[in-house]
Amino acid sequence: MSPQPLPFYDRVETALHDESLKTALARATTRFIGNRAGAIGALSDEAALRDQARAIRAGALSRLDELLVRLADQVEARGGHVCWASDAEEARRYIVELAQARGVKRIVKSKSMASEEIHLNAALEQASIEVVETDLGEYIIQLAGETPSHIIAPAIHKTREQVSALFEQHLGMTPTTEVPPMVRAAREALRQRFLRADMGISGVNFGVADEGAVVVVENEGNARLTTSVPRIHVALMGIERIVASLDDLGVLLQVLARSATGQKLSVYTSLISGPARPDEADGPEEFHLVMLDNGRSKILGGPYAEALLCIRCGACLNACPVYQAIGGHAYGGVYAGPIGAILTPLLQPDFPDAHLLPQASSLCGACQEVCPVRIAIPDLLLRLRAAAVKAGKTHPVERAAMQGYTALMNSPALFRTGGAIGRLGSRLLGRKGRIRHLPPPMSLWTQARDFPALPKQSFSAWWEEREHDGHQG
Repeated sequence: MSPQPLPFYDRVETALHDESLKTALARATTRFIGNRAGAIGALSDEAALRDQARAIRAGALSRLDELLVRLADQVEARGGHVCWASDAEEARRYIVELAQARGVKRIVKSKSMASEEIHLNAALEQASIEVVETDLGEYIIQLAGETPSHIIAPAIHKTREQVSALFEQHLGMTPTTEVPPMVRAAREALRQRFLRADMGISGVNFGVADEGAVVVVENEGNARLTTSVPRIHVALMGIERIVASLDDLGVLLQVLARSATGQKLSVYTSLISGPARPDEADGPEEFHLVMLDNGRSKILGGPYAEALLCIRCGACLNACPVYQAIGGHAYGGVYAGPIGAILTPLLQPDFPDAHLLPQASSLCGACQEVCPVRIAIPDLLLRLRAAAVKAGKTHPVERAAMQGYTALMNSPALFRTGGAIGRLGSRLLGRKGRIRHLPPPMSLWTQARDFPALPKQSFSAWWEEREHDGHQG
């Protein structure tokens, strides 16, 4: 459905040389990190709340089939419709055929990463149905013809100056770098879209099994308009995004808002349990819940099941030094950052270069440190790296290097010879304890950083000399 991206290393190289991207990422991630730290620090027992959130998510996954059936039964009992979509194609087909059967010409959407995952917009547009994103960040990137680069802030890669240029081009806005006038311009352009839309499509932050309700969390109010003004509302939910009760929901909302934006609670939290009742003035005539599997059930019970605990807060992206340097588009898939480097190989195994994404990590652990449900992200990345090696997906040069290293470490004679050659090379190439330029393929390292010169004397030689002097003394 979507064009094939450039090779991974080309995407990274492009991102590293994009000065506007660096500016935008620095502004946004610094703010997110600071806001999160303040909100989490204000909790009386942050550790206990995160432990409770993790237990709730793990408990829900252990009862996934039961809770999903309960949610579906409750939705249908309230007059809603449920589609069990085994994959992206089935979810797209259901929504497109529903729109065609109801004569839908115009659709408004609130932010939904699941809809990005199944490439829903392209399928609807191919059916000659107009689709407009109403989340401000999503609207910006739709105007730019781009995809989201962050789970929470889709347009995090855009500077104010770039957004101003987009709005001047598409909306006729007077150039400005002030945020309020840009928000007004977008609001004025979108307001009539809500009133003219035949269908609204939203994502789902959580499904609450006991209540037969889906929960949509937002800060702009566009999702409430999307889900209540058009005559048809379609909610698209990954099957793992479920909790048993409102009590469980309350805990997760606390850690979601604090981890995502640094708020105690998001501005709007909507619980939707079906179409409008006869005595209700607002709400859609029809409500459809599409529960998306798309590979999730295969992950359950396996070595990567912990990834399904994710509540899509985006905190791991903000904290990751790799994401801070290259942004989201370099990852190529729908999901970016540390969690994206796990989800893309699992949910999109045929994605080009998917096996390389787990390499885009320093394994510093910052992602796990900020994760509200304590997902062991570095461990999952290492498992995916090992799986890629086992599957023979490593580069021939890397395999040769590892074989050479193995031989070197298994032979004392080769080890001593290699050390002697390395020390000689250090004397020839090093200056003041650093090597600024190395021949290929090590030149890839010294393009970005210096390489430490080897000491003049090996540890073994130093130890032998020390022992010799000690015995003589």
